[in-house]
Amino acid sequence: MKGSKAFSTIIGALFAVVGMSTAALADPSTRIGIVAPGPHPYFTQWESAGQQAAKDFNIGVVDYRVPNKWELAAHNALLESMASQNYNAFLIFPGDPVATRPTVADLVGMGAPVISLAGCLQDPSDASFCFATDNTVAAYEAAKLLIKEMGGKGKIVHFAGFLTDPNTKVRIDAIARAVAETNGAVTVVDNITDLDVPEAAQDKINAFLATQGSNIDGIITTAWIPSVVAATALRKIGDKRIKMIGLDNDDLLMAAITDGYVSGTVVENAFAQAYVGSFAVDKLHTGCTLRSDAPWKNANRSAKLMDSGTVYVTAANLDTYHDIQKEKAKELLTSFKSNYLKCP
Repeated sequence: MKGSKAFSTIIGALFAVVGMSTAALADPSTRIGIVAPGPHPYFTQWESAGQQAAKDFNIGVVDYRVPNKWELAAHNALLESMASQNYNAFLIFPGDPVATRPTVADLVGMGAPVISLAGCLQDPSDASFCFATDNTVAAYEAAKLLIKEMGGKGKIVHFAGFLTDPNTKVRIDAIARAVAETNGAVTVVDNITDLDVPEAAQDKINAFLATQGSNIDGIITTAWIPSVVAATALRKIGDKRIKMIGLDNDDLLMAAITDGYVSGTVVENAFAQAYVGSFAVDKLHTGCTLRSDAPWKNANRSAKLMDSGTVYVTAANLDTYHDIQKEKAKELLTSFKSNYLKCP
């Protein structure tokens, strides 16, 4: 209709006056799927953060989904099912950094932009970018904190997650770099991986502490479940001599910090990932693009990475770190709008 066209022209002109575009506005028809690769406590904040983003940014739908088992075929099937239900933008933790790429390519080919969340796909991929913790920085800084707690010398064991997790190798290398800077004063006695399931973590961590606990001075954990299991094991044997830096924010881990069995934990900002990620993928769906001069982090990695950041939690800030996370999410949102996003 001519009247409708004229009205649209007027509205477009008004937005142009204030430096905005109708294409850059949130579109209530956007249907975002936030998809984890399997059940894991790390992802639980994504659901509430996505719902908050939908409310704050006028996004039509932001739904969190997870397959009932950690299996690539189940992950891909869930993504394909959501695409058939008219979800048109996705935030995805890769089920595998390489094998998830064809599914991402299919989604993008159907017009659904994809951002990899919390873990990066290996390039080349069709994901717009990776919004995740810069695990090189986080693991390096955690190792430096542990070394300081140990008085600058001693032996460390590293309890890690799945080798298929694209973050695990990055973390191992970062810890090795921090240790190398001590010129031999600190050594890593072992990197024990594939501990991101309770049974394996309990068996391997308890066995290690029973046989070698007296020979180590520090523990660094870089996945959720081994963090909880190691903290619980130290409490059980009553050991406060061994210093420990964990990852993320399980209640048992936080209680161990309160009671002095754990020095601190590096908490990844999962809230910011889903909150800012929902804003970002909606903007990409509604006509915005990424700036050619965006300040991507960690240039030696293959993926374009925006660092979602961490909070170091100790007994001193246990009661306030959630507020710190949300404040950091606001800062990341402002940074994304100014430094990463280009809207017509």
